[in-house]
Amino acid sequence: MAIAVRKDLDMGKGKIAAQVAHAAVECSMNNSEKRNKWISEGQKKIVVWVKDEAQLQELIRKARSTGINCCPIRDAGLTQLEPDTLTCSGFGPDEDSVIDSITGSFKLV
Repeated sequence: MAIAVRKDLDMGKGKIAAQVAHAAVECSMNNSEKRNKWISEGQKKIVVWVKDEAQLQELIRKARSTGINCCPIRDAGLTQLEPDTLTCSGFGPDEDSVIDSITGSFKLV
């Protein structure tokens, strides 16, 4: 599983952690066969930066067009961000090579 986080939002560390947790939970609720394998193998997750909403939307489009489980996360707007701000997206769980085809070229958070 990978989670791509928008760098342009300048979220605090706690906010990033919460948004990443939302994405991981949401993604883990889908695709039971791949989820069960992912759980049995230690629930690997990586978190990467994307520069802005446009770049994140492009990853989401790419994942959806290739059938990769994708879970965009929008903030409720109760603290640091405006309501409905797209903050991050989870991808997977799936094989490393599948996830890398979406997020493999991005820098780790």
